[in-house]
Amino acid sequence: MNDNKWMSLLGLANRARKITSGEELTVKEIRSGNAKLILLSEDASQNTTKKITDKCRSYKVPVKLVSNREILGKAIGKEQRVVVAVLDNGFAKKLLTLLD
Repeated sequence: MNDNKWMSLLGLANRARKITSGEELTVKEIRSGNAKLILLSEDASQNTTKKITDKCRSYKVPVKLVSNREILGKAIGKEQRVVVAVLDNGFAKKLLTLLD
């Protein structure tokens, strides 16, 4: 997987204000139907992982794992992020192809 490509695309989505991050906000966006794709770090806690994947399953939102919270945070210019919701179809589709 080419980290740079998806990371710069996620950075672009961030600048376009088409993402949200953090567990609570992400769950809110999944519930409201705005989340098109969830990026979850592999080092998220078991609780968070279960909560997010269960929510995504019931609302049929795709989830992609990324290697760690540092890389996810770095992609959006933040410290560390365990979970990011992509709120735009275009960005979500492109990220899905890059993360496959």
